[in-house]
Amino acid sequence: MVRRALTSVGPGDGDGGGDERDQTSRLWHVTLSVSGKPAPLAEVRRGLEQLAHDHPFLLTSRYADDHAEIRYWEEARDLHDAAAVALRLWGEHRSSAKLPPWEIVGLEVIDRATYHQRVAEGYGPPPAHPVGVHPYQ
Repeated sequence: MVRRALTSVGPGDGDGGGDERDQTSRLWHVTLSVSGKPAPLAEVRRGLEQLAHDHPFLLTSRYADDHAEIRYWEEARDLHDAAAVALRLWGEHRSSAKLPPWEIVGLEVIDRATYHQRVAEGYGPPPAHPVGVHPYQ
């Protein structure tokens, strides 16, 4: 088993000494779903808007009083790194963005080619238009 470092951990900082030949970053499309006890819609929206400000690759967020979906592009070396960053996103920004204390209930991370192939075939979500924070319709 080869252990891989997170993108935030440099070589020699606990990465297990694995041979990392390909250091090229790629774009990954991330969909993060969170849910929990109902919170005031205005607070959920404000928190998601702050998260969008803090996280520059955020494309769009949809929300209700008890759940939200966040879609964005993450630049990472591989899927493991992109997923690790995604799984930390909500918790690390919960305090600074004043996000509800919801838990992550879903995560999808796919590479750029797969995302575009799904969209072209009509199987994936359409591109995020309009970009921003929006309530579920």
